[in-house]
Amino acid sequence: MNIFKYKCKEMVDYIADYLENIRERRVFPDVSPGYMRQLLPESAPLEGEPWPKIFGDVEHIVMSGVTHWQSPHMHGYFPALNSMPSLLGDMLADAINCLGFTWASSPACTELEIVVMNWLGKMIGLPDEFLHLSNNCKGGGVLQTTASEATLVCLLAGRTRAIQRFHERNPGYQDAEINARLVAYCSDQAHSSVEKAALIGLVRMRYIEADEQLAMRGKLLREAIEDDIKQGLVPFWVCATLGTTGSCSFDNLDEIGIVCREYNLWLHVDAAYAGSAFICPEFRTWLRGIERADSLAFNPSKWLMVHFDATAMWVQDSTAVHRTFNVEPLYLQHENSGVAVDFMHWQIPLSRRFRALKVWFVLRSFGIKGLQRHIREGVRLAQKFEALVLADHRFELPAKRHLGLVVFRIRGDNEITERLLKRLNYRGNQHCVPSSLKGQYVIRFTITSTHTTLDDIVKDWMEIKQVASQVLDEMNITISNRVYLKDTKEKSEAFGSSLLLSNSPLSPKVVNGSFAAIFDADEFLAKTYAGIRIAHQESPSTRRRVRGILMSGKQFSLDSHMDVAVVSTTLDGNHANNSHGREPGQPVTSQASIREDVDSEESAAEETELLQLSQRRGSSQTSTNTQSSNLSHNHNHNQNHNYNATPTNHFRPIALWTAQSQTPSPFMTLVDCHMYHGKRFLEPVSSLIDNSSFTSSINHMPTPITTPTDPAGPPLSFEDGDWPARTFSQLLLERYANTSLRSADVDSSTDSSSLSLAGATTPTPSRLSSPNDLASPLLGSFASQSQSASRSASQLLHSALGASKFSDSDATICSAASSLESL
Repeated sequence: MNIFKYKCKEMVDYIADYLENIRERRVFPDVSPGYMRQLLPESAPLEGEPWPKIFGDVEHIVMSGVTHWQSPHMHGYFPALNSMPSLLGDMLADAINCLGFTWASSPACTELEIVVMNWLGKMIGLPDEFLHLSNNCKGGGVLQTTASEATLVCLLAGRTRAIQRFHERNPGYQDAEINARLVAYCSDQAHSSVEKAALIGLVRMRYIEADEQLAMRGKLLREAIEDDIKQGLVPFWVCATLGTTGSCSFDNLDEIGIVCREYNLWLHVDAAYAGSAFICPEFRTWLRGIERADSLAFNPSKWLMVHFDATAMWVQDSTAVHRTFNVEPLYLQHENSGVAVDFMHWQIPLSRRFRALKVWFVLRSFGIKGLQRHIREGVRLAQKFEALVLADHRFELPAKRHLGLVVFRIRGDNEITERLLKRLNYRGNQHCVPSSLKGQYVIRFTITSTHTTLDDIVKDWMEIKQVASQVLDEMNITISNRVYLKDTKEKSEAFGSSLLLSNSPLSPKVVNGSFAAIFDADEFLAKTYAGIRIAHQESPSTRRRVRGILMSGKQFSLDSHMDVAVVSTTLDGNHANNSHGREPGQPVTSQASIREDVDSEESAAEETELLQLSQRRGSSQTSTNTQSSNLSHNHNHNQNHNYNATPTNHFRPIALWTAQSQTPSPFMTLVDCHMYHGKRFLEPVSSLIDNSSFTSSINHMPTPITTPTDPAGPPLSFEDGDWPARTFSQLLLERYANTSLRSADVDSSTDSSSLSLAGATTPTPSRLSSPNDLASPLLGSFASQSQSASRSASQLLHSALGASKFSDSDATICSAASSLESL
């Protein structure tokens, strides 16, 4: 016994070292079929050999030909995990080595299996009908060897029930005659074990074509059943797959269950891989409709760190299973027969291992939360790999990623992807297997090991990219990264060409919308904005087009390099009169325009903020109501909106003050703004009077700066605060310092200008004498003439677009300067 302890410790050390250093081993062995015959003698030795010699041959003979499934670079098939508790549990079970075919043969083996199967069933959210809660329950769970065996057991049980019911309705037929008319159904994406079960059961198998999501749906299943009934066949069994082998797609269990109940068919659910993920509540949506199923099976040996073999199978009514496999000779009977559970009636073999012991060890060692973290980490790594594939234009994802499986291929013929996979496996650094989806040859990439990290994923992807480049070069193939508008529209019907850009009003330029961003009007206005930047454009034509888009209430497309915002303001009559020659109290309309950001790096770093200026209180303390015409979708009617009324999306009022001095005083000129804070900062109306970072910080003046044109001049002295007013003031200085260049008229030649500012005239900045000079050009730019509701639709649209030739700065808009996080 002392020798046994020593040898056991030696083997445990070898196993621990193997798993710890498995990353250093080649995943796929570099051997050929028949390699081991040359390493071993033709017959067994007559005399026993010493243990050190036997143990030494393990590394040389066995490990040289092993595909290392526990390697972090093993991505083929599905996971086949192990863990310390599982290995120790099987060590003890092998030492006990009981054969638990009946309760009497080993009560602990049977009782523990009932308990752990109830645990697992509750963990994945099965109804109580599937659990063995008392001796009178019809349902319950059992540990099978594989999911293939579980499928066969359930098909044979369903066949037994169908033959019995046929006898009840149509007596006089032989079992073989009825069996010849039975037909089963599954998706064309189902596992090969389903087909093998039909071969063993001598029944027909009809494959239902999967939809575009590679899922079997209830409509096509019903049509197939009705067609077979018309031909005199007897539908009896359906297999729904949750997590197919080819792409981890999910059949619509809810629809399939309704059809099976309608035609009284046995519904078996094969969730061999995905079933483990159902311990996480967020993945149980695929189990909707499980209450209509008759049986379900999944493999804890795949993803729950219980090593092979262990397949959990549940049935709602075990009567048909017992009737199918009930063979009870006298030597297998015991005093508790018929009262206790005898699992020999639930399976094809007679004897069974003590599998429940390792499952029990694992569940107790990791707990539900520990296993949930393990599942979610595998999904997270698969998401990372999916992002890497999507970032390379040469690759595509033929099917949506689910859980820890990603299927990808090189764009083009199947031969390219096939050559890539063979080259990768030949190199031996990682291992993947292929699959066929709707005629496309794809590579399956599965997160299979508990040792896999993000660094391993990145390393494997870099090798895939390198080998793909070599394959494409050898085949002299170049894959363009151009995205055609036709392909984009196939994926998004709402996506269209942009007619925004034009060199002249009479010759619009249709722009390929594949590079642009789609916005819904509501979604666009709900974007989170922070900071402001001022852009200048002297183009009434551009203003009209943009305002028409913003007022349409429909989707529109914009270049991703453009910053767009809507600006509306109400100025007092004195300011309007002084700036634009309007009468005091005359209402003004909102203006909008677009500036194209020519600096892509600056654009990428900035997010937009929508700033809506609504009222300015001057020395006269008078206010003016502003009415805005809203053109409806069909252009049949319009309505007026009072900006003094509370809007649907409430903006927090902000006081932007300008003064001659650095400190606030009662004599300061205030500009009341309504700023939209974004979805993350929306607050109810009752909180508008509360303090916030925006309300407090906007009352701080900018950091002292100097103008761009006079660096040596004395800086403007402002109080520094948390609001990013430095950027605001700098941009004001850059765009509006030289107000003398702003003309009262807009040249008619600007009507044919494009969105680009390349040809726009930008005023030369100059030093400002006061903050009032700094703000006045901006405030003066928001004025326009009022519109009458009685005008015709065309006149209303033109006026709503609102570019008045007397408005010299109507082209001012506000757009992104910094994100909320940068504040």
